[in-house]
This record gives sequence, C-alpha cells and structure tokens, in this order.
Amino acid sequence: MQRFLKWHAFHWAEYAAELLGTAFNLFVGLSAVVLDFGSHSPVEPLIPDRGLRLLLTGLVFAGSGSLVAISPLGKLSGAHINPSVTLAFWVQGKMHRQDLIGYISAQFVGAILGVTLLAVVWRDRAASIKNGMTLPGSAYSSWMAFGAEVSITFLLVLLIFIFVSSTRLMRWTPLMTWFVVAIMVWLESPVSGTSLNPARSFAPALVTPLWKDQWVYLIAPPLGSLLAVMAFRSWCPVGREILTGKLFHAPHYRSIFKNVKAPHRWSDRVNHKVSRSPSNRSP
Repeated sequence: MQRFLKWHAFHWAEYAAELLGTAFNLFVGLSAVVLDFGSHSPVEPLIPDRGLRLLLTGLVFAGSGSLVAISPLGKLSGAHINPSVTLAFWVQGKMHRQDLIGYISAQFVGAILGVTLLAVVWRDRAASIKNGMTLPGSAYSSWMAFGAEVSITFLLVLLIFIFVSSTRLMRWTPLMTWFVVAIMVWLESPVSGTSLNPARSFAPALVTPLWKDQWVYLIAPPLGSLLAVMAFRSWCPVGREILTGKLFHAPHYRSIFKNVKAPHRWSDRVNHKVSRSPSNRSP
C-alpha cells in the first residue's frame, strides 16, 4: 500500500502537460528562428533589418510560451516549461520534491522532442542554424554570456514572482512574460542567444550534437533564478506571498502546489492529506 501511495504521489497529468507545452514552445519558437535566420530565409527579403527580425522572433517564441500558459495544458500544470522557473517555485516552498523531479524531467524530454521534430521538419534549414543552439555572440566571451544569462533569468523570475504574488497582477503574468522575453530576445540575444532555460539549450546541443560553451546555459539560468528567489524574499513587502505556482491560475483546475493562496475550488493536496493519514493506510 505504501508503494502505491508513493507512486500515486506523482502527478502524471501535470508532467505530461509540461512535456507537451515545452515541446510546443520550442518547436514553434525555433521554427521562427529557422524562418527568420536560417538558410534561404523567406523573411529576410521582406524584413532586411536583423534587429526587426530578432524582435519578430522574440514575439513568436515568447508568444508561444504565453499561449501554453493560458491553454488547458498551462492551466493544469502552471506552464513553467523551464527548469529555472520550476526550481524557483520549489525553493520558495511551493512544490513537493517529487513534482520538482517530474516537472524538470518532463521539460527536458519535451525540449528534446520539440527540437527533434524541428530537425525532421526543417532539415537543412534547421541544420544551418545548428537547430537553434544558443551560443555566445562572436564579440562576447563565454563569461560575458554567463553574466548575461544570470541577469536576464534573474529579472524574468523576479518579475514572475512579483506578478503571482499580487491578486491584481497575477492574471496578467502570461502577457508580461510575452513582452519581457520578446524584448530580451530582441536586445540580448546577440550576447548569449537568450536561453533563460537549460532545457531549451540542452536539446539543440544534443540533437546537433555540439557542446561548445553549453556549460553557460546549464548553470547560469538556474543561478539567476536562485538569486531572484533571494531578492524577492529580501525586497518584497512584509506579508506578501506567492499566491500560486502557476503562471495563469484558473480556479476550476486542480492545483498540486503547496500553500496556494489564490482562490481555487479544489486542491489535490486535500486528497493527499486524506490518503496519507494513518487511518487510511492498510495494516
């Protein structure tokens, strides 16, 4: 019975939602990279200015993530689609350890599936941009890219925490992330490629395969998210709490997160407390 309870503690529907959401985000976002910057780009003759194409790419890439957040998939899992975001919520005390493992595993698998599909669909065009790999810009060192990734991930996670800790702002979190990440891609990608996400960088490196400077993207975003948690705890007003573990909180969807303060009609935590109580365990 105890083995069943441990297996039951995993939330497979949420992990599947994270997997599919991450795969969708990477396939759509990197397809925009392929079309805007790959060989024989159909967009380049229409928009010769590289900066404008970067902005367009950012709007599509970030927009696909925001669409996941407001979709049924995102309303269920919370649409982290990024191990750095999941890590931040866990450190803040909003996730159980098994869900941390489940979410991050699903995000990496989803990223690999999304990039594999990209390589199959776009073939030579995708290969011409190394399947969307993130690499330091030619004018920047790997340590400069590292610092940039720490900084932009810090800013993104801190803004997410600010929004999901406010009853007035929390519903606008997907819109905020769309705008902020699009601007980051536009302005910062010449430095580091604007990863923000270890799974987003790992998958193209695996599929290509090429591992040059990939330590930057496996270490810097999680570090930036941890610094954002520390900053939020230090700077937020007394009594202000993270209200939800989701980027778009829908009250009629179940929540597997801990200490949810946002209005919700049903929480999976209640059922788990009942199932784990001594009176419900078999002798």
